[in-house]
Amino acid sequence: MARRNKRQIFDNIEVLDAGAKGKAVAKAPDGRVVFIDNAVPGDVATVQTHKKRKGYYEGSATSFSSLSEKRVEPVCRHFGNCGGCKWQHMGYEHQLYYKQKEVANNLKRIGKVDLPEISPILGANQQYFYRNKMEFSFSDSKWLTPEQIKSDRIIEDRDALGFHMPGMWDKILDIEKCHLQRDPSNAIRNYVKLKAKELNLSFFNPRKQEGLLRTLMIRTSTTGDLMVLVQFFYDDPNAREVLLDAIANEFSEITSLLYVVNDKGNDTIYDQEVICYRGNDHIFEEMEGLRFKINAKSFYQTNSEQAYELYKITREFANLSGQELVYDLYTGTGTIAQFVSKKAKKVVGIEAVPDAIIAAKENASLNGIDNAEFYVGDMKKVFNEDFIATHGRPDVVITDPPRDGMHRDVVTQLLSLAPSRIVYVSCNSATQARDLALLDEAYTVTKVQPVDMFPQTFHTENIVLLEKR
Repeated sequence: MARRNKRQIFDNIEVLDAGAKGKAVAKAPDGRVVFIDNAVPGDVATVQTHKKRKGYYEGSATSFSSLSEKRVEPVCRHFGNCGGCKWQHMGYEHQLYYKQKEVANNLKRIGKVDLPEISPILGANQQYFYRNKMEFSFSDSKWLTPEQIKSDRIIEDRDALGFHMPGMWDKILDIEKCHLQRDPSNAIRNYVKLKAKELNLSFFNPRKQEGLLRTLMIRTSTTGDLMVLVQFFYDDPNAREVLLDAIANEFSEITSLLYVVNDKGNDTIYDQEVICYRGNDHIFEEMEGLRFKINAKSFYQTNSEQAYELYKITREFANLSGQELVYDLYTGTGTIAQFVSKKAKKVVGIEAVPDAIIAAKENASLNGIDNAEFYVGDMKKVFNEDFIATHGRPDVVITDPPRDGMHRDVVTQLLSLAPSRIVYVSCNSATQARDLALLDEAYTVTKVQPVDMFPQTFHTENIVLLEKR
């Protein structure tokens, strides 16, 4: 029964399910749904709410009467504070179950289309240390625990190098060990922090817009290449060179050491000049003999091993004989396009980001691929009748849009084109389901394959094959 106050407390309610964005789901005594941010299905908990809406509450478990058998001990000491691995307290087989369930629910509830039996989700062999790219932020005002805030002890060292606290743009959680990127990622991050403090270099303050050191990016690859990029708020040549030389001397395995000087209000580097300090300005990733050149601004799937599985399934669904004209929409740096090119007559990739298309063309040339062409433009504008008249009507379309899904005009053009097969790769099964409903008038969903790219999180990729009715 709820004790009534501004923040309600519900005693001993059972957690029934896992919902959107990784929240656990329970039912309050009044019948409303309760979304809980720190529980696992099967827990019985006392929950304190912090938000009330017409049909639901949001809250946190303050204590547990009994713990779910689905629980496991989190491996990371930062779990519960860091927002990166929200499901680390749930066994991996159960994570896969709820990811598959969410895909099925979205396709049925939102898409409302006839579905084949959904294939079992493809889990990852590497459940930790699977990311090939991590970005860390410097801060002179690190996040403090509630216990630290309440104590009388003065915490003089407020410098941090880690992740933004969920919902706090100006507070950084200082990270000792992250379990998402393999060595030497942790060693590099910890060394950079200690060396910066030894050199008395100032850490950034986003509120005051001051401090030398802004961010640290580390990229690894299956080829053994290693990229490190340090972002500075202003240029101090002496401090910059001393720090970068120290990093290079400590970690001889770094093949690409870069820096950026960025004095604007945000720390995105996509509109900034990236300067190569030592080594190459890029690293390479490899897949089935194809080499992909990746620079600091390049997009590449952050789980290299699972990306390979994702691309193999995409190619299998496309079912190419070597005679097809294939369109690859939202091609990015053209990795899928090049991966399927040897099975197609010709592949045409379209992407809105100019730098990505430059990279796609460069990689195609590097790999000796002469049957793939890449074009830049806003998808809903460039993907029109004039484009199709110039490049031909595709037999197969592969589409891998951002989380928002495809623009309605793109869906309309697909219906007009009427390719025999559409392979739809999605990182958001909800918007994918919305688009499938629009395509349902002309296409049948014949295969569905979820793929887990991000263990310990609630994110899931999903691949759907649509065939013309």
